[in-house]
Amino acid sequence: MPFTMLGVETSCDETSAALVSETGDPSHPWRIHANVVASQVALHREWGGVVPELASRQHLRDICRVVEAAFTEAGLTLDDVGGVAVTEGPGLVGSLLVGVSFAKSLAFARGLPLVGVHHLAGHIESIVLEHGEMLLPAVVLVVSGGHTSLYRVDSPGSYVRLGRTRDDAAGEAFDKVAKLIGLGYPGGPAIDRLARQGHERAIRFPKLRLTHADRNAPDLPGTLDFSFSGLKTAVLRHVTARVVALGLEGPGALPEGECADIAASFQWAVVDTLVDRLMQAAAAEGAASLGIAGGVSANSRLRSLATERAGAAGLPLSIPSLALSTDNAAMIAAAGLRRLRAGHVSGWDLNAHATLAL
Repeated sequence: MPFTMLGVETSCDETSAALVSETGDPSHPWRIHANVVASQVALHREWGGVVPELASRQHLRDICRVVEAAFTEAGLTLDDVGGVAVTEGPGLVGSLLVGVSFAKSLAFARGLPLVGVHHLAGHIESIVLEHGEMLLPAVVLVVSGGHTSLYRVDSPGSYVRLGRTRDDAAGEAFDKVAKLIGLGYPGGPAIDRLARQGHERAIRFPKLRLTHADRNAPDLPGTLDFSFSGLKTAVLRHVTARVVALGLEGPGALPEGECADIAASFQWAVVDTLVDRLMQAAAAEGAASLGIAGGVSANSRLRSLATERAGAAGLPLSIPSLALSTDNAAMIAAAGLRRLRAGHVSGWDLNAHATLAL
């Protein structure tokens, strides 16, 4: 049987276990046997966001049953597993510790190699897991609730950061704006749905510009970074002004049509910025292909705009399916297989890291 990796992911509020095997095909190296995810959205919704202590406790409750469910779905047993890969960071440290402790215990007890995986490496490898190896060099946008970064991939398993957010991540901004207009948590899917009823040019929210094109060359340091705090503040000011102008008690009382226009206009400002940066990086780095990964890659407007602009530039674009866009263990298993084949094995002192450089 091909080498099979058990993946474990507990970096935030999803408990996930997956079984992924090598295919022997260099162009499409891995296949998924099972990818089980236990979401905590219902648990955290009443708090308007993820509560770290509640998340870690729920991981403790779910981890064993989720791993068992993955083996049942795959029709495999522990005897079929050749290694254990686990997210070591970045993320919520209490949540990460649950996965790391479980993976270390299982690997030690079974005498299996243990592989610590960077969460963002998992997101990047989710593209390969779904679509096969990218044409290199590739530029990948990783965009989620906690991360908004650009990476260049020169060779399989090599990631060079080109840009990152200086404040809020895009997904975090989605959640905060959704809460502001009364859409609840999680905000990304709610804004995506409501925005379809609005006009994305109805309100001219400001877009990011950290440098001025007339004064700075496009390859100067920092020109590929992101910032969404100013946009978030602009939405807050607009909503506050409208509430006052209409004499309402709060933002939740804004007419649905206005909320739809706010959602659509905000979403456009974020998505246009993300795709602009991706295409700017592609041109600067001479990319042969593009990728987008992470939870925000599930956004329908981001997918359509990126597909349109990548097509116009003649560059192939790969985006994982919705199941592989959000946090999941299949991507961790795939990244673990990549690291294991490159000779990376973690020691028994592997620990969780809330912040971790890739």
